Amino acid sequence: MSSFTTRPEIRGTFGVVTSTHWIATAVGMSILEKGGNAFDAAAATGFVLQVVEPHLNGPGGDLPILQYDAASDRVEVICAQGPTPAGATLEHYRGEGLTLIPGDGLLATVIPGAFDGWMLMLRDHGRLPLRDVLEPAIHYARNGHPMLARVSATIAGLAGFFEKEWPTSHATWCPGGRAPSTDELFRNPVLADTWERLLREAEARSGREAQIEAARDAFYRGFVAEEIEAFVSKTEAMDGSGTRHKGVLNAADLAGYSATREAPATYDYHGWTVAKTGPWGQGPVLLQSLALLKGTGIADVDPVGADFVHLVAEAMKLAYADREVYYGDPAFSDVPVSHLLSDTYNAERRKLIGETASFDLRPGTVPGYEAQVARVMEVVEGLGVSSTGVYEPTMAHLSEKRGDTVHIDVIDRWGNMVSATPSGGWLQSSPVIPALGFCLNSRAQMFLLEEGLPTTLAPGKRPRTTLTPSIALKDGRPTLAFGTPGGDQQDQWQLSLFLRLVHHDLNLQEAIDQPLFHTTHFPASFYPRQRQPGHIMLEESFGAPVIEALKARGHSLEVAPNWSIGRLTAARRDENGLMRAAATPRLMQAYAAGR
Repeated sequence: MSSFTTRPEIRGTFGVVTSTHWIATAVGMSILEKGGNAFDAAAATGFVLQVVEPHLNGPGGDLPILQYDAASDRVEVICAQGPTPAGATLEHYRGEGLTLIPGDGLLATVIPGAFDGWMLMLRDHGRLPLRDVLEPAIHYARNGHPMLARVSATIAGLAGFFEKEWPTSHATWCPGGRAPSTDELFRNPVLADTWERLLREAEARSGREAQIEAARDAFYRGFVAEEIEAFVSKTEAMDGSGTRHKGVLNAADLAGYSATREAPATYDYHGWTVAKTGPWGQGPVLLQSLALLKGTGIADVDPVGADFVHLVAEAMKLAYADREVYYGDPAFSDVPVSHLLSDTYNAERRKLIGETASFDLRPGTVPGYEAQVARVMEVVEGLGVSSTGVYEPTMAHLSEKRGDTVHIDVIDRWGNMVSATPSGGWLQSSPVIPALGFCLNSRAQMFLLEEGLPTTLAPGKRPRTTLTPSIALKDGRPTLAFGTPGGDQQDQWQLSLFLRLVHHDLNLQEAIDQPLFHTTHFPASFYPRQRQPGHIMLEESFGAPVIEALKARGHSLEVAPNWSIGRLTAARRDENGLMRAAATPRLMQAYAAGR
């Protein structure tokens, strides 16, 4: 195997923060040093990421949070994945001439949930005033931040389209008529004005919790909702279908929305308990992959060897096939999560893992779901296959024009933990709302315009999101927060990280720095929803012997440059109070800090 180097992991006892941008990571640490806790720091980091990584997330986006509150000794999920508007019906979308929901434009928009998710977490668990949390984002939006090379390239690639089709985006992202250059100081004063107005309305009330409630009202039942409706109602936006469409989101949709709490889905593995979102996200895929791998001897194989890649990839193919057939908003369909994670079910599924690569999509059949399996597979067959990348994530070898996601992990001195994966509302999603300085999301592209599926478009329904943060407990003690951007690849990269940590004597940074891989064997969650049977992308640093061994097993390999796959971050708190953090060196963008 080719050699690879590692950086030391960050260590401290005061607090640790990881995120996908150095400014945001520094802001998170500053909030802890100001007396805030992990919940304050995560929210402040999240709002800054909307400013400094606008190609990956924005205020109009989505948010799942895994959190541990040390005072209540409870791990919870905050679901801030907004559902579809009331007007998002099959009849309307088909009437617009669509067979798939495009990956951009106003018809791809669901209710923006991220803001309410941050507010719900802050209200119930934070310590600092709302102004302290929002002020760093306001500062960087108003006074400027150095433009990342990838943001600059994204805007440059879209500048002509913005000028012709989305003039409000052109005005925001190309001030003076040109795309900003790398490291240029970039400002979004309209967004700063939006947050300042929201704070003024919030601070008209007295008391921290009352101010947070007022901020929620300003966004979902006040001026923000009014501006969103005014823009959407009068705008026909060009999208990936090649035609222009109006959206269906209105103020009444926003007024009826609030983020929610729920218990996590969990699975016990080798003394660890992994907590994930429910099946409205892809989180249970990682849990089922662990259940499948439990009986394969994965603990004893080389974590950068061909056997490891083969076993993990084949297990994920089975788990993701089940995702395609069964996952969706559990408020609309019965998702048999307990059955899918059961040892009995996975013992049978595990028998399908052979010595050679599978090119078939092979979901299991849960009793009572036979018709659903047949219907989903009929639709999947019609989606087709692709000979090129079917990704969402912004990796170095992929298009600059695709959106992605950010990730945050925070652990504070009291033992509180947050793992959050904000996404959506990136600058490529839809035209900027000129009175607000941000755009809406494109998460509705996860739905299909076919009847009889868990992911069939319907009003008030949450899309089956790919956003999937993680918290893991060791012997019942919350210990590890981890995650990554990367669409359908998020749980794949996290699975490799977790297995390497559990079964091998590696610190966080060593485990993150080991070569990564993933498969696109199953249908993508993003437009145009195609798949690449038998495909694995892996980093060249696995080395020629591993690559040749995988080819001999029949895998369709795409070899990527070293340090180009995955954007993992992780934070850990040991029983003695020592905290550790690590961030990927890939793309030179993620950072960890602690003291």
